[in-house]
Amino acid sequence: MNKQLNEQDYKNAAFDLGVEVAALKAVAEVESAGDGFLPDGYPKILFEGHLFSKYTGGIYDKVEPTISYPVWTKEHYLGGKKEYDRLHIAMALGDGTRDAALKATSWGKFQILGVNFKDAGYEKVSMFVHDMHISEIQHLKAFVNIIRCWQLVDALKYLKWEIFARRYNGPGFKKNQYDEKMFEAYMRFKAEERKAV
Repeated sequence: MNKQLNEQDYKNAAFDLGVEVAALKAVAEVESAGDGFLPDGYPKILFEGHLFSKYTGGIYDKVEPTISYPVWTKEHYLGGKKEYDRLHIAMALGDGTRDAALKATSWGKFQILGVNFKDAGYEKVSMFVHDMHISEIQHLKAFVNIIRCWQLVDALKYLKWEIFARRYNGPGFKKNQYDEKMFEAYMRFKAEERKAV
């Protein structure tokens, strides 16, 4: 089974939402460098220790300070497959840490945080994570559900990148220039579309 999205998948979702294909591709490009999976077939993830600390009441901050910490920092990111090492350490720390760790991790092509599993259309975070391992189609379906739930369709439709990034990426969006990066990616994809005609 091919795990990657194809052009028709993008077109179907874009038509369904009433947005441009280039807008969807721009979000994917900025969130995951365009690929939802690592070379070994696992979905791309990023484990967020500050969220794990929040969801576990900070009780592991002193025990595992690179896994659980009160304030966001990218200092402890390891990237790629090594993020799974961090996730597995967190999952094994104690009762209730498995779900907390899955919720504190962003998943796949659109880097959806596990804590948003309900908004993505799932009853349990474990069900969401299961589907994130299947294919980028599942990533796209979850993303479509999220932006509908969060009422971000119009922001994407009318290319209001600042509005979109503020809600989708959170309060640090400006510091990380998510809105600017999405705009730049969108312009690149539009230029490619024009060349292809």
